[in-house]
Amino acid sequence: MKKTFATIVAAAIAAASPAAADLVFPSLSYRTGPYAPNGIPYADGFADYMTLLNERDGGVGGEMIQVPECETAYNTEKGVECYESTKGMGSLAYNPLSTGITYQLIPKVSQDGIPLYTPGYGRTSAANGKVFEWVFNYPANYWDGASVAIKYLLDQNGGDLSGKKIALVYHNSAYGKEPIRTLQELSKKHGFELIELPVDHPGQEQKSQWLQIRRDRPDNVLMWGWGVMNAVAIQEAVNIRYPMENFIGIWWSGSENDVKPAGDGANGYKAIAFHGSGMDYPVYEDLKKYVLDAGKAAGDGSNAGTVLYSRGMYAAMVLTEAARKAQEISGNSAITAAEMREGLEALELTEERLTELGLPGFAQPIKSTCEDHGGPGSAMIQQWDAAAGAWMNVSDYIEADAEVLDPLIAEDSAAYAAENNIAERCN
Repeated sequence: MKKTFATIVAAAIAAASPAAADLVFPSLSYRTGPYAPNGIPYADGFADYMTLLNERDGGVGGEMIQVPECETAYNTEKGVECYESTKGMGSLAYNPLSTGITYQLIPKVSQDGIPLYTPGYGRTSAANGKVFEWVFNYPANYWDGASVAIKYLLDQNGGDLSGKKIALVYHNSAYGKEPIRTLQELSKKHGFELIELPVDHPGQEQKSQWLQIRRDRPDNVLMWGWGVMNAVAIQEAVNIRYPMENFIGIWWSGSENDVKPAGDGANGYKAIAFHGSGMDYPVYEDLKKYVLDAGKAAGDGSNAGTVLYSRGMYAAMVLTEAARKAQEISGNSAITAAEMREGLEALELTEERLTELGLPGFAQPIKSTCEDHGGPGSAMIQQWDAAAGAWMNVSDYIEADAEVLDPLIAEDSAAYAAENNIAERCN
């Protein structure tokens, strides 16, 4: 009998997993395919933080953590199969690192009663907890990112973008299309011309898009890219001598992997960020002692401190803090997925708590509520310093334009509720 992908995955996970699991957080990772250079550091950061808690603290609330990893290759169909093959393991939450997979999982997790956590990606309107009971996307979403970029450009242009041209180079997928509606509304509000330039998967061929940029000479270029697309775009910008300081990527287009291939040519490139990076945080002393030097790292340790490793660590930190909250609310250490959802909805991540975790100033505080699953929605701008080989902050945290975004989120979530016969809650 022919084995399906899901059957093979389930067997592999069962063979590699301990018989008894306490707190289970599956990692729908991608260490293969064209997006592997981005997926690997994220998966490493996610797993290593969980390992740190196991090795140093004995898990969370006395319960050990299990992180079964399932390879999706950033493929939506495989991602859904990974979900189906792991959800019966007592899984408490999913973090698939893919907008395409997220869209397919939203109705599934809502039916199965398992939280979905999509920090900085996924369906933007899931920020509306009144409709999306099981989905959380704090601290920020794609529409926040688009708004932050425009607010930054307003600041750089004396508060006036009228008559300016802004090009959007985007991955031609659900992910890349997310900011378009917001940018269209912002263009009406601020009077700039929006030029939309899709790039097909995986993004290695972009000659025509950059020839158009050279011809149209936009004042700024925004990028919603992923994987090899980012490095190719930055190199193409270098080739046409587009000024790097006028080129801004979303947080998925702002890793070391994106800029280093272009060498000194990438100097000055900017990216939006919702957390810090680098190893200048106390948590790394413990990561080094208990995980990296102890030979228990998920990878070879070379990704520690990079942007995407830090983002995977951030997601693990938020999920485990929500698990702590769930334990507190329920009075149970071995929480259920439903109790995990309660913890995510009641999470209050303060600066004081971040400092206790060894991550002072690493990210914005979060206070989740029934209505608000989206978080503060603020982000900062970082700039690549090629000589230093590091990202430098060039702005404080910038708040998104709620006047534009709130109606869009309300409209989109209301449409989803109507299509799926969902009654709003939190009344």
